[in-house]
Amino acid sequence: MKQYYVYIMTNKSNRVLYTGVTNDLLRRVYEHKNHLVPGFTSKYKIHKLVYYETTNDINAAISYEKQIKGWTRCKKNTLIEGMNPQWRDLSDGWFG
Repeated sequence: MKQYYVYIMTNKSNRVLYTGVTNDLLRRVYEHKNHLVPGFTSKYKIHKLVYYETTNDINAAISYEKQIKGWTRCKKNTLIEGMNPQWRDLSDGWFG
């Protein structure tokens, strides 16, 4: 069964948040960390994975991503801190 991920990444100072959806979290985080996709995440140096959730339903993943994007910063912070109170990079050690 296919898995989909809704994720939030941030920059070094935790000031800029990026919310996305993917079917391959490892690949997508690698792309962000290495600036392989031009645009917002490259411009703002989005490198740190601070939150993710998994689902088997792509429609649910897309819907949740859109929901999160509409939230206030405070609500996003609460979501992240529920999983990751120290805002550490959850992808540390993934790439050797």
